[in-house]
Amino acid sequence: MTFKRTNPLALAVLALLAERPMHPYEMARTMRERHQEEVIKLNYGSLYTVVESLRRHELITASATQKAGNRPERTVYAVTDAGTAELHDWLRELIAVPAREYPRFEAGISLVGLLPPADALQVVRRREAAVGEQLTALAVLLEKLAGMGLPQLAWIELDYRMAMLRAERAWLSWFATATGEGTVGGYPDWEDRHR
Repeated sequence: MTFKRTNPLALAVLALLAERPMHPYEMARTMRERHQEEVIKLNYGSLYTVVESLRRHELITASATQKAGNRPERTVYAVTDAGTAELHDWLRELIAVPAREYPRFEAGISLVGLLPPADALQVVRRREAAVGEQLTALAVLLEKLAGMGLPQLAWIELDYRMAMLRAERAWLSWFATATGEGTVGGYPDWEDRHR
């Protein structure tokens, strides 16, 4: 049975176990400490399902059990050689091969001409403000992570997100200005349709 590379949480589990054996609760805690839930959806139910799938595909193995006080016994998992190979192949593919994604914003903005120009301007300005708030929050987080002594590679995806948000904000600003000035291509027809 071939493992299907569809869930980024499986990638995160393999990556964590490449560092050291862990039990699922420790995996979740580590992901939260590193703010990886910013880029990979994390919930406990899904985590246990992913761990079981990786175990069935022999990409990870139960390596030990731990018992602490009155807590239930916890299974500690380790990555297998096949799991390490899968992790490396999957990473190479994700980084090297652009995949078509279907972001909600692109779907909405592709149909923005259906809104009256004043409405379009209002919602784009609202998004521009929200993106600005995200940039501010992300800058604070990056400063905190850098201050913790973590190497940049530990949070490089957040640098990437910062660059993408800056580009989006710049585009939103251009579109809002062009819409407000009536210089966006096709504006006269757009305005006429909504009179």
